[in-house]
Amino acid sequence: MGTPHNAAEKGQIAKTVLMPGDPLRAKYIAETYLEKPVCFNTVRNMLGFTGTYHGKEVSVMGSGMGMPSIGIYSYELYHFYDVENIIRIGSAGAMQDDVNVMDLVIAMGACTNSGYGKQYQIPGAFAPIADYGLLERAVRAARDKGANVKVGNVLSSDVFYHDREDFNDRFRRMGVLAVEMEAAALYMNAARAGKKALCILTISDHLYKEAALSAKERETGFHQMMETALEIV
Repeated sequence: MGTPHNAAEKGQIAKTVLMPGDPLRAKYIAETYLEKPVCFNTVRNMLGFTGTYHGKEVSVMGSGMGMPSIGIYSYELYHFYDVENIIRIGSAGAMQDDVNVMDLVIAMGACTNSGYGKQYQIPGAFAPIADYGLLERAVRAARDKGANVKVGNVLSSDVFYHDREDFNDRFRRMGVLAVEMEAAALYMNAARAGKKALCILTISDHLYKEAALSAKERETGFHQMMETALEIV
């Protein structure tokens, strides 16, 4: 079968897919955690693998950066490959004083400045939210691993280098925990397809403090996030 962006045949992708932004991180997860991983996609170097984790079939695939990119890949997974659950695992910048580097943030909802939702022609504002079942299990799994977990609203921004100086301040005032670039589109695609989605983030830096993960801390923090996602497959 395949699509313009995914060379997999139907049946080669599991019902649950973990999606880091970086395709090389997808490769790392497959090689580190999965038993007998098989590569199903190399188109545009957006690597995808399927294997098993504790006997359960799971796939991992890169999403690329930004909502247009994850929008394409998640749409195809939901609609053309019968995927039921997509769990985004990525990094984020903290916006609140009580959110620190190495914390896990689980996105209950995703604000956005993107026009992605305009395609649905909803006569009002749609609130993109996570699947509660996946969220509840992820919080429990993360706490069991001793992770410091925050659950709440995140910002999915189309802009990394924003021209407006008070852009982040306005979302910070509204209690938004962290900023990333993909969750809102994933949550909207899941809602429209009648499927499930969750976004788990590791805080890699802070927008209002002099704080950022070192290479070693990043490795440790990302492992907690990866293992939390794998536990809820």
